[in-house]
Amino acid sequence: MAKKTRLLRDEDLRALLVGQAIRVTEQRMVILRELAKLRLPTSHPELTERLAGTDLDRATIYRNLVSLTKAGLLIRTQLGDNVWRFELPHTTSGEHGAHPHFVCNDCGTVACLPESAVTLRGEAVRNRVAEVQLRGQCVACTQA
Repeated sequence: MAKKTRLLRDEDLRALLVGQAIRVTEQRMVILRELAKLRLPTSHPELTERLAGTDLDRATIYRNLVSLTKAGLLIRTQLGDNVWRFELPHTTSGEHGAHPHFVCNDCGTVACLPESAVTLRGEAVRNRVAEVQLRGQCVACTQA
């Protein structure tokens, strides 16, 4: 059963940091706020571009992404293109949960799919599947 998603407020983001014994800083809050808005896996360059109007530079953003990932607050995903993408869990339980991703072959857009979008059978069930990725053409590219 899929868990209900919710919008994370500043209080929720602070609680995540405090819960992992991480100091609450404005830099971390800016990064977490942006990731909470996006609700999909985002690369360091994409996040840097989105935060261009802030006082955060590339190195600061990267260091914070790494430290938040090590603390278990962010999920880091590599989708076969040698680009790490980061996302904030968005479930009421606070857990990310296993789910597949869709990657557009044309534009590179990445989207989270519901856990129910893919059913593993046979050998995939017997093995420990860490990640499922579906590739194809997104609606926008199909209509272009």
